[in-house]
Amino acid sequence: MLTTTTTRVLEPGELDKALAVLDRDPVTNAFVAARVQAAGLDPWRLGGEMWGWYADGRLESLCYAGANLVPICATPDAVRAFADRARRSGRRCSSIVGPAAPTADLWSLLEPSWGPAREVRSHQPLMIATSTPANIAPDPLVRRVHKDEMDVIMPACVAMFTEEVGVSPLAGDGGLLYQARVAELVSSGRSFARVQDGRVVFKAEIGAATQRACQIQGVWVAPEDRGRGLSETGMAAVLGYALREVAPVVSLYVNDFNAAARAAYRRVGFREVGAFMSVLF
Repeated sequence: MLTTTTTRVLEPGELDKALAVLDRDPVTNAFVAARVQAAGLDPWRLGGEMWGWYADGRLESLCYAGANLVPICATPDAVRAFADRARRSGRRCSSIVGPAAPTADLWSLLEPSWGPAREVRSHQPLMIATSTPANIAPDPLVRRVHKDEMDVIMPACVAMFTEEVGVSPLAGDGGLLYQARVAELVSSGRSFARVQDGRVVFKAEIGAATQRACQIQGVWVAPEDRGRGLSETGMAAVLGYALREVAPVVSLYVNDFNAAARAAYRRVGFREVGAFMSVLF
């Protein structure tokens, strides 16, 4: 039996079909699903193109091509098609990120033309929690960051990003885009911190949110305050906010080499359900 396949940029009128694909795995796809639900498929509003892979006229797989290149429910055939399109268009993204297996396949096809990468993180455990921990009390001092506290939260956000990614978010445009993203999270009530004496001791954000799942990101403890259990009590507090107010499933992904963080998340009640991979340029 012959199968007719094609790859093209989705049109705004195909929103329902795209959401149906994203809804196959609401936890893994939370980041892209949240963007699509908020902005639709218009590339200008979405901040990138949504590529679709079709088999016999049916939309089977997606790939978000914006600041990140993200394969979504991507079959091996779809990965090859997305790699061909990415090679032709040239690299415009700062990273490739997604479920480990299709992302590894995508990178293996793109590396000859796009490489070398600055860093490849091939195994980043994906963890979820559906309830708050019974044995860890949430830190009562962790609260939402106020809109007039941008000057308080920004240094902590910059420090976290630089430590995690290896480059400063202030490079390039002077940090305008990064500051806008932090401000968006603060204004939407999804930025949380413990602030003592005018400085951030612990912080985390709910970076992506749909009705079915949300994702915690940017977890950070000030270096001088590490080793005191603040990440566990702080995460218990943020997890409580997320479950009560946002979604029934809370996820995050973490570098496999960060044994301390993985252990802390397990103590708070997170369990590993899969893995992501990130290729950083």
